Amino acid sequence: MGGWLARLVLAALLLVGGAAGLAVWWLQQPLALAKPSVELSIEPGTPPLQVAQAWVGAGVQSDARLLYEWFRWSGQARKIRAGSYEVHEGITPRELLDKMVRGDQTLEQLRIIEGWNLRQLRAALAAAPALKQTTATLSETELMAAIGAPGVRAEGRFFPDTYAYSRGVSDITVLKRAYALMSKRLESAWAGRSDGLPLRSPEEALVLASIVEKETGAASDRGLVAAVFINRLKVGMPLQTDPTVIYGLGEGFDGNLRKIHLQTDSPYNSYLRGGLPPTPISMPGLASLQAALHPTPSKALYFVARGDGTSQFSDDLAAHNRAVNKYQRGH
Repeated sequence: MGGWLARLVLAALLLVGGAAGLAVWWLQQPLALAKPSVELSIEPGTPPLQVAQAWVGAGVQSDARLLYEWFRWSGQARKIRAGSYEVHEGITPRELLDKMVRGDQTLEQLRIIEGWNLRQLRAALAAAPALKQTTATLSETELMAAIGAPGVRAEGRFFPDTYAYSRGVSDITVLKRAYALMSKRLESAWAGRSDGLPLRSPEEALVLASIVEKETGAASDRGLVAAVFINRLKVGMPLQTDPTVIYGLGEGFDGNLRKIHLQTDSPYNSYLRGGLPPTPISMPGLASLQAALHPTPSKALYFVARGDGTSQFSDDLAAHNRAVNKYQRGH
């Protein structure tokens, strides 16, 4: 009797050991895929069994129950992170779980360019790969309410940067991040601003920075461009800057700014109206924010393009006219 029981126990141990060995072997074997790469988006709160089933449905050729038992047996099933994942031929069950636990997602990118306006940003959102479109039909007012900033004008309020996002994420998620980053950058720049500026609020600083962004040809000139507009605001001189007029023309602008445009009144015609326009005209980068709030010390009131990307700055109209003759008229 004792010998029979010993043999039974030994057989059971061998069976368990064999199964354990088989499991260890399976965990190290590449999973068969229906195609060279398989993609899957996991929504927050998806149960581990559904995750396993979703992978099989997406093209991982394995038994869903076997995958799930591995997730559960590992003790890390509840650590699987939501997100967008992509796996390639050669991935093992162990590597698949590790990837999801680490949150090693497949990300897309949206780059917001310095100087873009809201219309250009919305076009970029519409063209962004694998981005869930939810704001395309929203008005500006509805858009800002949707990102949690009701009553805030949208123009200029999104910080130019490169934003990585998971496939299938909402465009609102990206916009919230860009809005929060601009708010943070603006708040920080305003807190450290130079003394004596003719700007009454961070919003006015943002408007000025947006003009500096559009008027700067060479980065080395940015502080002086800001100084010209600061000086003009101080003495009550119109800003007289073409980009504000162009912005006011909207989609009707054909690339050719004419004299009639400069003579047509609008809230953005800085030749006919004093002070700052009512909103930013673009999304300024950090350098333009800093320039607007830390302009280069200068008495310049004018500048003209030299033709090489840089500008000639002048303290008075006579010097400016000479510069115009030299650089624009070739006299």
